[in-house]
Amino acid sequence: MSTPTAAEPVIRLVPTQEQEMLRESVAGVTAKYGAKYMLDCHERGVPPTEMWDALSEKGFTGVNIPEEYGGGGLGMTGLALVQEELGRHGCTQLLMVVSPAIAGSILMLHGDEEQKDRWLPGLATGTERISFAVTEPDAGTNTHNITTRARRNDDGTWTLRGQKTYISAVEHATALLVVARRELEDGSLGLPLLFIIDLDSPGFSKENIPTALRLPDKQWTLYFDDVQVPEERLIGGDQGGLGALFDGLNPERIMAAAGSLGAADRALTKAAEYANERVVWGKPIGTHQGLSHPLAQCKIELELARLMNQKACALYDAGWKGAGETANMAKYAAAEACVHAVDQAIQTHGGNGIALEYGLSDMWWGARLNKIAPVSREMILNYVAEHSLGLPKSY
Repeated sequence: MSTPTAAEPVIRLVPTQEQEMLRESVAGVTAKYGAKYMLDCHERGVPPTEMWDALSEKGFTGVNIPEEYGGGGLGMTGLALVQEELGRHGCTQLLMVVSPAIAGSILMLHGDEEQKDRWLPGLATGTERISFAVTEPDAGTNTHNITTRARRNDDGTWTLRGQKTYISAVEHATALLVVARRELEDGSLGLPLLFIIDLDSPGFSKENIPTALRLPDKQWTLYFDDVQVPEERLIGGDQGGLGALFDGLNPERIMAAAGSLGAADRALTKAAEYANERVVWGKPIGTHQGLSHPLAQCKIELELARLMNQKACALYDAGWKGAGETANMAKYAAAEACVHAVDQAIQTHGGNGIALEYGLSDMWWGARLNKIAPVSREMILNYVAEHSLGLPKSY
C-alpha cells in the first residue's frame, strides 16, 4: 500500500464493544478445543478441521475480508484479535496467517474483479483455504533470489517449474498462492509473479518436513514439475507481482506478532497461577521478587509489543505506507516478548516446567520459531537499520 488513504489511522487504547465481543466469542469457540485438541490433531496427523469449521461458522476466519464479499470488514485489526485469542488458548493456526491475512490481503489489493469474486467469498466463509509458497532452499529470506520460474506459453497459460521449502499448512489448504519469477526469452529470470494453483494440478507434489513442533500445521517441501496454470490465475498482472507480494508480507508480520502475543499471554497466565498456588517455605513462591520481578518484566514487554502491533494494524487498515516499519517492529517485539515469557514461565515452574502435563515444553518450540519465521530477527534489524535509521545496507 504505497499511499495514505483519506482515513486517519486510529489506535483504540480502550477496546470497543465490538472488539470485546469478538474476543469473547473467539474465546468461546477455542475453549471447546484448546491445546489438548491441537496436540491430538498433531498425534493423529490431521489438520484441526473441526475447530477451523467452528471458527468459520462464526465468521472469524474471514473477519478481515470486506463485507461486500461476505466477510466481517474488520481489517487486520479484527483478524489480529482473532489470532491473539487463538494463541491465548493454545490454538494458534498458521493457516490463519497464510490464507485470510496473506492471500486475502493480496487479492483485496491486487486481484481483478473476477478474481475477487472467485476467491474472496470463499476466504470470508473459510471454505477456501489458500496456503502461501515463497521460501526456497537456496534463497531463504532473499526473495529476489528465488529460482522457481514461470514460463508464458503461446496460448497465454503459464508453466511453473521449481521448488519451495518450509511451506505451512498445505495439508489443510484448498489452493496455493505461489511466488515465481518470469522466465525471459533469453532464459534469465525477471521480476516475481503470483499464481494461484490447485493442489491436484498435474506436476505438483509435496514432501513433509519433520520438525520439533508438536502442532497440527505441518511444514512441506513443494515440487513444481511443469505445472500448468491458466491465465486467470495470475494475480496482480505480469508486471505487478513484486508490489503484490510485499502487500501480503505486512499482514504476515502482524499475524505472526498476534500469535506471539497470545502465546505470551498464555505463558504468563500459567506462570502467575502456579506462582500463586505453589507453596515453598510456608508461602507462595510468587511472594519472592526473584520470581515476581521477572514475570512483571515479561508483562511490560508483552504490553509494549501489543501496542506496536495495534499501531501496525491501524496503519495498515488506513492504507499508510508506515505499516511496513511498524509491522516489522511489532513482529520483532512480540517474538522477543513471547520467548522471554515462555522461558520465564518454565523457570517459574522449576522441574515441572519440562513436565508434559503443564504444557510449557510444547510451547517452547513454537515460541522459539517466532524469532526465525516468517522473517528472522536479524532481517528485521537490517530493515530498521536501513529504512528507519538511514544506515548503509548491510547485505
